[in-house]
Amino acid sequence: MSFVNTTARSVSRPDDLVPSRYALRVGDIEVLVISDGVFSLPAETLATNAAPSDLAAWLRDRFQSPDAYKWPLNVVVVRSGGRTVLIDSGVGAEFPDSPGVGRLASRLDAAGIDPSSVTDVVITHLHVDHVGGLLADGLGGRLRPGVPIHVAAAELEFWASPDFSRNTFGGFPDVLRSAEERFVEKYRSQLRPFEAEHEVAPGVVVRRTGGHTPGHSVVRLASGGERLTCLGDSVFPDHFDHPEWHNAFDHDPEEAVRVRVRLMQELAATGEPVVACHLPFPSLGRVAVAGDAFRFVPSDWDY
Repeated sequence: MSFVNTTARSVSRPDDLVPSRYALRVGDIEVLVISDGVFSLPAETLATNAAPSDLAAWLRDRFQSPDAYKWPLNVVVVRSGGRTVLIDSGVGAEFPDSPGVGRLASRLDAAGIDPSSVTDVVITHLHVDHVGGLLADGLGGRLRPGVPIHVAAAELEFWASPDFSRNTFGGFPDVLRSAEERFVEKYRSQLRPFEAEHEVAPGVVVRRTGGHTPGHSVVRLASGGERLTCLGDSVFPDHFDHPEWHNAFDHDPEEAVRVRVRLMQELAATGEPVVACHLPFPSLGRVAVAGDAFRFVPSDWDY
């Protein structure tokens, strides 16, 4: 059963404003982008090195509050060659006072996807909004026993003794550390570390980029001459206009800038579509060069 057919026939709950899922194909690979919700954080977490007036102007131009920015949280499910790959898992129940997030489990159900059908999990990096879903029974408790979880070896090595000295981490370093420790403890026997890259399913390759975290990874999809890159947290909405801005959750801000600029230059050259964890849902679009910076060109929805 394809994602397109599943999505077309499933029924959303009456309190859902929209189905919060978007299906597409990359050649023979089926892709489903699912929203885990929207998380409100202090606006300064977007750019710790920006002049306050510049950040305020950027937010004002987008009709966003100068005090709090609404972070979209997106998760991707991929089907290829008989395998179903979950890319990241949202925040789960880690922020009980933020009811707008942690919705992945219910939205997988609404899309007709049984977590027990997942054959592989890819974690782009070990931040709480990427591993939290696997700590909650609604999702983690329903996965098949022993499902392999692919994560860069450099990420696991970093978190064994993390260095939090280079940035503010939005005031959440203890939350980040706690989620990572519980995740590794729970899934240690299922972790499948890779060095540079690993093909998880036909045409589904996870590749370590570093930057946002030492083992941060992107996922490249390729099939039938078509391509798509899942960017994880290498790019946030403000980085197209200001790739030099440091996100509060970049563990090595300078390296994060180098990685995102290199990635966006590559993607602008190829013209291939992208999705990302924190771009507005469904986050599907392309990267274009705009002078010394970039432009995000959202793809038209097919419906």
